[in-house]
Formats: sequence, structure tokens, C-alpha cells
Amino acid sequence: MSIDAKLVERLHRRGHAERWRVPLERFAEALERSAERGADLGALHLEDLALACGCAAGDDAAWEHFIREHRPVLYRAADALDASGGARELADSIYGELFERSLFRYFHGRSSLATWLRAVLAQRHVDRLRAGKRLEPLAADEPGTPFAGPAEAALYDEDRPRYFELFRKALQRAVAGLTTRDRLRLACYYAQELTLSETGRLLSEHEATCSRQLARTRKALRSEVERALSAEHCLTEAEIAECVASISADVGPLDLRELLKPEETDDVRKKFPEDRSTVREGP
Repeated sequence: MSIDAKLVERLHRRGHAERWRVPLERFAEALERSAERGADLGALHLEDLALACGCAAGDDAAWEHFIREHRPVLYRAADALDASGGARELADSIYGELFERSLFRYFHGRSSLATWLRAVLAQRHVDRLRAGKRLEPLAADEPGTPFAGPAEAALYDEDRPRYFELFRKALQRAVAGLTTRDRLRLACYYAQELTLSETGRLLSEHEATCSRQLARTRKALRSEVERALSAEHCLTEAEIAECVASISADVGPLDLRELLKPEETDDVRKKFPEDRSTVREGP
């Protein structure tokens, strides 16, 4: 698939690809791979895609940035999967594959790089659980076809449509169970894409308070979704991990704006039309 040269240049600038010395030709190739998978080029995480291109090409500055910003993401995700430290070995193996540059070609920018890394790790963790419990392994690739990649494998698993629908229903109910204020905060930050500072002003909260409340709400939502998947839909721990990994890698048609009812945010904006600089300090 050939992409218009002017569009490539525009997306190259938006992704600040020159920061990692990614030439237009290499960036165009990455965009073409994303387009082949049906991605909306304008909705890609272009800065992350550019960083992945830079790392794959061995750019030192890109690698330094990746190590500083994203290696800790892998370790935090590993600790969340296995508090005993067992998943750290998986995180190290993934980092090794990234360092050899072989894994970056499976990142297409449809999710953030951090989300993709967590999805890769979660999928590896699921595979290990399956092996440990003597479950059937993931379906082997057809002879002569390229490996889909760890995170991509979750996307095309035959269980994905079922997992997606279960996840959507569980998340919808979890969001509906939030307080109006918590739902508004999520809508401002995620659906309306306001900054923490802007969201805090709309709700008369300090920026730090807003950040803490968002983190608390995210944790509560995940806990409730996982509870529902287990208690109401009888998914095992491994199936829940696979479900979350699949959705994390590609949210597909999941419409967060619809779930979070951003029209409520407009009502809040009307209450704070111009000067919202007075913010309550403290928690």
C-alpha cells in the first residue's frame, strides 16, 4: 500500500521522528504496515511509532529514551502480574528481544508503546500459565506464514470476539457504578482529552488530587471488571489475563466516549465558562 508523500511528511513531523533520526522512507514503511492492518493513520500513536523505528534502527538517543521511560513500565507490569517476581524473567526476555530489535517490527502504533509492552508481557504470562497447567498451546502459525507477534497473536485469537463482548459489558457496568464526579473526571481526561490541570480546574480540584483520584478510579474499575469476568462469566485467572491483554493490545470498536458520556462534561464546562483559575489546594 502506497501512502501519499505529503501525508507521510505530515505524520513524520507530528511524530517528531527527526528526533530519532528516522528517515521518511523508514517511517513510510512503518505507516504502510499499520495501514495494512486497517489502522487509521491519523489516530496512530505517532511519537511511539517513531521511537520504535528509531530503536529498531539502533539509534542511541532512541534507546536511551526507551530505557529511561519504558523499561520501568515492563518491570512494573511484571510485578503487577506476579508479586513474587516470577514475571521479571519474562520482562527481561522481552527486553532482550527488543534490544535485538526483532520485536519492534510487531509494534504498529495502534496502541501506545507502554500499553503494547504490557500486552506482550501479559500474553507471555498467559502462555506460561497455559504451559504450567498443561493446557493446549496457542495455535501454531500456518506453515510459510510469518509469526504474528506476541501481542498481535492475542488480537486474532478465536476467543477475542467473546472476550471483547464480556469485557465491554463488564466495563460498562463498572463505569455506571461510579459516582457522577468520578465519571466526569474520567470523561474530562479520557473522552475530552483534557490535561490534568484542565480537568482539575473544571472540578475545582488541585492537579495532584485529580491525578490521585484518576489512579484510584482506574484501579477500582479494573478490580470490578476482573471480579465480573470471574464471578459472573466464570473466566479463569489465565482467561482473564488473556482477555485484558487482548483488549489492551487493540481496543477495536470499544467506544470510551460513549461509555463515559462526555456530554456530561459539557455541562461542567458551562458551570466554569471562563475563569477557572481558582483551584482548591490539597487533597
